[in-house]
Amino acid sequence: MFSQTVEYALRAVCHLAYTAPDSSTTEEIANSTKVPIAYLSKVLQGLARTGVVKSQRGVGGGISLVKSPAELTILEVVNAVDPIERISTCPLGLSAHGKNLCPLHRRLDNAMASVEEAFRSTTLAEVIAEPTTSIPLCEFPSERPQKK
Repeated sequence: MFSQTVEYALRAVCHLAYTAPDSSTTEEIANSTKVPIAYLSKVLQGLARTGVVKSQRGVGGGISLVKSPAELTILEVVNAVDPIERISTCPLGLSAHGKNLCPLHRRLDNAMASVEEAFRSTTLAEVIAEPTTSIPLCEFPSERPQKK
């Protein structure tokens, strides 16, 4: 249902949320999230273009979130790299349908609306704080890094 780009973007921002407000290098993110570094670089460029992350070159630089994990929603990340497309007119181009979706396409659009709402109401802070016994999609350290 979601592209590999969305998956990789979500992995990257989860890593950045976990280490926030500190920045991480592209290599650190790639190693943590198991995303190929060349693909990750393109994903991070897209996230930077849309204002989800910022990058700083040089010593002490790296990639970091623009917003705090408590303010950044899953929907913002998804829409930054591969926006959810709602169905507003007949995908078949049938003029008789126009904006009146048939029952099938109305249900598909309703499903997408539910996904949008779920993602809109979920922040990165909630995702990384949720207790779980399953292995995380990223190999995070057992403790948060100490702030300097």
